[in-house]
Amino acid sequence: MNDLTTREPANDPQDLERLLVARENAGDVTGMTALFEPDAVVDIGGGTFLRGKAAIHEFFTKLQVTGFGPEKRKFEFGEQRPALICGDLALTSTRSRNGSVT
Repeated sequence: MNDLTTREPANDPQDLERLLVARENAGDVTGMTALFEPDAVVDIGGGTFLRGKAAIHEFFTKLQVTGFGPEKRKFEFGEQRPALICGDLALTSTRSRNGSVT
């Protein structure tokens, strides 16, 4: 899945969760990062924001090695809320099974 020509693009913000979880489960950090715009901002909780593709890629690389949080979890599907869209900007949100919101 590391061939950029065969990766399914995220044509709609609602595609993001499905594609991100599938790529994380496949260990495709480059594919995960490719889902984000160069100046994207990701809230990873605890008041920490990732700004830009380089920071997002670094986070996903560490996630593949260590897992996320004290429970060392990987991504899983949750309840994705409808994206808020304004022009070229989309705000996406998913409620995880444990109740946390991303």
